[in-house]
Amino acid sequence: MKKFQILAWGLLLTSLALFSTACKNKPAETAEPPVTFEKPRVPDWHKNSVIYEVNTRQYTPEGTFKAFEAHIPRLKEMGVDILWFMPVHPVSVKNRKGDLGSPYAVADYYAVNPDFGTMEEFKHLVVAIHNAGMHIIIDWVPNHSGWDNPWITEHKDWYTQDSLGNVVDPIDPATGKSWGWTDVADFNYDNPALRQGMIDAMQFWVTETGIDGFRVDVAHNVPVDFWAECSDSLYAMKPLFMLAEAEVPAIRNNGAFVMDYAWSMHHLLNDIAKTQGANRDKTPQLVQGNATDGGAAPVEKKTALDIDRLLAEKAREYTKGYFMEFTSNHDENSWSGTEFQRMGDGHKAFAVLVSTFDGMPLIYSGQESAMDKQLAFFTKDSIPWGDYQYAGFYKTLFDLKDRNKGLWNGTEGGPLVKIPTGNDENIYAFIREKDGDKAVVVINLSAKKQDFKLTGTSFAGTYTNVFTNEPKELTDGMSLSLNAWDYLVFSNK
Repeated sequence: MKKFQILAWGLLLTSLALFSTACKNKPAETAEPPVTFEKPRVPDWHKNSVIYEVNTRQYTPEGTFKAFEAHIPRLKEMGVDILWFMPVHPVSVKNRKGDLGSPYAVADYYAVNPDFGTMEEFKHLVVAIHNAGMHIIIDWVPNHSGWDNPWITEHKDWYTQDSLGNVVDPIDPATGKSWGWTDVADFNYDNPALRQGMIDAMQFWVTETGIDGFRVDVAHNVPVDFWAECSDSLYAMKPLFMLAEAEVPAIRNNGAFVMDYAWSMHHLLNDIAKTQGANRDKTPQLVQGNATDGGAAPVEKKTALDIDRLLAEKAREYTKGYFMEFTSNHDENSWSGTEFQRMGDGHKAFAVLVSTFDGMPLIYSGQESAMDKQLAFFTKDSIPWGDYQYAGFYKTLFDLKDRNKGLWNGTEGGPLVKIPTGNDENIYAFIREKDGDKAVVVINLSAKKQDFKLTGTSFAGTYTNVFTNEPKELTDGMSLSLNAWDYLVFSNK
């Protein structure tokens, strides 16, 4: 070997040795500390928020993301904070029901329904919502998929199968029989790969579109331990708002979800309306062949006192989070009837109650226009918007919730404390107070005029009637009178 080659090799070996020594002596790079948090890891804005359900298919004649954007300013003005979009994914064609199928028969967890627009148009919608100072969550369907979802062919073992190896539709665990959801295929949560696949898909939407959380469909049929696992992964990404379509204490108590459905309370309010003579002069219609409560057997008489019994029961079961309170949603509207059909003359009284209760109020698409129409579920059936005649009514309630800490959500708000009236079977009266903010609500939950007295001192003071803007002094023992299904809402702020 030539001399200069030997020299070159020597220099190279020396350099490598020095580099190796330097690497050994260099302090190890500090690893990113793990994200630590207490579940639920919720954004601060949830504390006084109101949620609104968007039925994209029926919202506009176009039924698109782009067409919906024009409604953002008026919803912001009405006091809406969170927009929950029914599933934005493509709908399966195989075994679909009706012309357009169920939005809950997901054909692809990584795409958007082309009837609604493109992924870029959805991302544009997310930005527009955020720019308006609002937030967006999307419906997620973890219990089942459509029959032509690629996962069925790529990962058949992710699905529940019968003894012959055939994928099956979802089974009602209470009966062991099919729910009748024949347009979807049931997932098998005994398979760890399915669990990870579902988490990966949910993380995709958080990362790629910037959404603020999820409303999870049929969360009660998915194992509790999956929600513990899933929420660990999601909350590690960023604070998110998680709503469960369930009334299962375990998935709120373990911190997986901050909010679930007040189904029991909703059904109780329907029963109070039915048994207290709310003049339900319209029978809910059959929609796409599904049964409604229109022909249901008579129920036991329910009164305002039953509300307290149910609240006490739920307080014993739940240790974290709060309920979503409502008079309608997409399921109730399509399958059980509008709030006018179910609650009759009492529909506004119940709207006041759920908007001031200890929980977050929901308003469904069309309620601000007093929509008395059951929307078809599997085909196009646009909302008849009219003149938004109830927008001012809801704005009054939602603005009150925004400014009065007593009405904030969960532990951020004040506890519901009953005000005795001597007529508690018909009159539901309470005060909620936090940091000096007080709200007093008095509702006649009957079809007859009621005379009564407010007793106690917790509510005494000067207030403003939020619907008339008139001042009112409330005192112990004062006499009041309310017409059938009438209400009073007072605030000191």
